[in-house]
Amino acid sequence: MGISKNKFPGKPVTDYNSIRDKLQNGDVLICSGSGLFSTMIQQATGSVWSHVGFILRLDSISRVMLLESVEPLGVRTVRLSKYLENYSNNGKPYPGGLAVIRNRNFAQLINPSKLTGLAKYAIDLFGYSYDKDEIAKIAARILASKVLFTKKQMKKIAPDREFICSEYVARCYEHVGLRVQWNELGFVAPSDFAADPNFDLVAVLKKK
Repeated sequence: MGISKNKFPGKPVTDYNSIRDKLQNGDVLICSGSGLFSTMIQQATGSVWSHVGFILRLDSISRVMLLESVEPLGVRTVRLSKYLENYSNNGKPYPGGLAVIRNRNFAQLINPSKLTGLAKYAIDLFGYSYDKDEIAKIAARILASKVLFTKKQMKKIAPDREFICSEYVARCYEHVGLRVQWNELGFVAPSDFAADPNFDLVAVLKKK
């Protein structure tokens, strides 16, 4: 695919308004952030990619929504355009790079019935919030990739019901029969989406 693990592809950025109507259900927004948790994920995975969410179109009300799990709020939805215009309600865009990638099998495999099932499953997880213990467990799983932990220690920090962004998107995909390969760290990372050969670059997004 056209996305690198370590940098944005050498392609021109695209204005959101020019591509908005071409975005499809299931497209994935992949981000390179600069926050503390983003940095932790980047360092653990050796990749600039630190956040993902997936797109669900609501054409009846002319909205392109992004479904995501964010720290510390948990699972939510926002307008995709919010990332480009007013991410933190401060009049500024998301503090990092943004690109849209597409699973080339999504449109062929996900019929209207499956899409409805995906939307229900994803929305049913709304409001599931992070707490400090869950964030600590995720951080510990990342640390475990750097330090030799015992089996007993690993059991205490094994994945439970918590979601980082990429785990949320991966589980939604799995609900309709699409899989993203989990990495050796015991969780799906944003870089796994970038590395998956079934995903193609749609656009690098230009922020206002």
